Amino acid sequence: MLSHATRQALRVASRQSLRALSSVPARTATSRASATLALGTAVAAYGLYESSKAPAKAEGAKTIAGEKGTVSERSFVMIKPDGVSRQLVGKIVSRFEERGYKLVAIKSLTPSPALAKEHYIDLASRPFYGGLVKYITSGTPVVAMVWEGKDIIRQGRRIVGATNPLESDPGSVRGQYAVSVGRNLIHASDSFESATKEIDLWFSEAELSSYEPTAWGWVMADN
Repeated sequence: MLSHATRQALRVASRQSLRALSSVPARTATSRASATLALGTAVAAYGLYESSKAPAKAEGAKTIAGEKGTVSERSFVMIKPDGVSRQLVGKIVSRFEERGYKLVAIKSLTPSPALAKEHYIDLASRPFYGGLVKYITSGTPVVAMVWEGKDIIRQGRRIVGATNPLESDPGSVRGQYAVSVGRNLIHASDSFESATKEIDLWFSEAELSSYEPTAWGWVMADN
């Protein structure tokens, strides 16, 4: 969107051009050419000014993580090796399903070191980065998932609980099943940007299902 000063300049240029057009005698070819040029300048200036008043629209708002703030919003959720080893996968999945969210992708795998490093790249400068990468690539698989639905990123974090289980709400996954930061069971995207990056890192478009559960309208409708 153009600045206030730029918009003011455009308005002045437009008015001046129109005055020039009205004051030019239409008696010679030169005068007519000047009038035409003035008219073109006025139209261009006015058009640019009018377009600058329109609200800015975000380009590419819809990503592999869906569209933020809509029922198509998606989040990446990963059950870590401790959650798999403790056989909590079913209980964790049910938390999201019972809330009404839609599972659009799921797979069990042991991440490669390259995948793990890229996933936790934001923590690369932290002293525990190496141990974290080693932990999720140790052999016990993780369960990678993509969940979809209204406000899933923010609500997903609430379902999961605080990073430190001792500070998590009792009803959250971590608040109910974990006591240690190093074994806090689960990861969930913390922003739309993170969800876009993480889903793209762990899944291809072809792995994401598009369907509507029978009760979808009963859960996601606003009226």
